[in-house]
Amino acid sequence: MTAEFGSVSGKTERKIPPLVFIILILVVLGGAGFWYLDQQSRRVVTTKAVLTPEAKAYVSNLKLSEVDMKAAEAYLDQRLVEIVGKITNGGDRKLKDIFVTCVFQDPFGQVVLREQLAILPARLGGLGPGETKSFRLAFDNLPGSWNQALPQLVIAQIAFE
Repeated sequence: MTAEFGSVSGKTERKIPPLVFIILILVVLGGAGFWYLDQQSRRVVTTKAVLTPEAKAYVSNLKLSEVDMKAAEAYLDQRLVEIVGKITNGGDRKLKDIFVTCVFQDPFGQVVLREQLAILPARLGGLGPGETKSFRLAFDNLPGSWNQALPQLVIAQIAFE
């Protein structure tokens, strides 16, 4: 008895394990999440403070002094830049809080970051007439294109008591 064997086409089916698909999906989602967070961190947020006519007239009574900039290395190779100084109220009114806009520029004079911070938050007790208080402004999100110079500090808002 002779047996006949059919021809074999040589095709073999390879199945990709489901674990490979899961890992691929996680990598794609992780990359998309990283890209989204990176884009959000680069977005310049500008808040428009309202400097009332009364506050505009009073700004000339505020004096910034001993303003200096310091840099320190923070966790994960992140740089923390601090602007420290003193603010004096040369006027006759007590102030509840004061906000300043810090304008950072690149070497060509283009604005790379504009950020508004409380130079004197209300929780510190305000600033009475003739009084001087120290301030500290911390930045950990400065763009690499920043020119490393002291930013322009502009009084953006004053709240009177």
